[in-house]
Amino acid sequence: MTTKVLISLAFFLFFLNQANSDTYHTFSRQISPKELGLKQEKLTHLHFYLQDILSGPNPTAVPVLNPKLPNTSSIGFGFMAMADDPMTVVPDPRSKLVGRAQGLYASASQTEIGFTMVLNLVFTQGEFNGSTLSLLGRNVILSKVREMPIVGGTGVFRFARGYAQAKTYVFNNTSLDATVEYNVYVFHY
Repeated sequence: MTTKVLISLAFFLFFLNQANSDTYHTFSRQISPKELGLKQEKLTHLHFYLQDILSGPNPTAVPVLNPKLPNTSSIGFGFMAMADDPMTVVPDPRSKLVGRAQGLYASASQTEIGFTMVLNLVFTQGEFNGSTLSLLGRNVILSKVREMPIVGGTGVFRFARGYAQAKTYVFNNTSLDATVEYNVYVFHY
């Protein structure tokens, strides 16, 4: 009889332990931002110039797809470029570098020059050195000011959300090189 009681008790404790272990290994749970060391959320404004250079011996953006389809020559539908564009503090491409815009952009409209932008804004200077912001959105480049969402970030910009406004500062119709002014407004901890 005592053997049966001990075996029953062992099974009971085993199943009780299994039930408790599931509560510690759940798929999701709510936590406080303080558990991650996050403090007061703040809003930061970043201002820089993106140097998109497709010409010359050292381009910062290169075409990776340029389809030769009928009726696309005027807007470049289907064109895609990979970019590693310098981000500078003033419009001069030789000015102080604050980071690089790395990613791709692709012509995604059949009716206007509109790009889908997928960029990581990689900061290499100052308090944001080593941090990134992720930009993902639509950029109709002939519009005076374009707005694109900031969908995340790393480092100082963990849990980032916000938007970027892009305004063409200068564009060369022959080389297709451009300097684009960016104002980025981002909430982060």
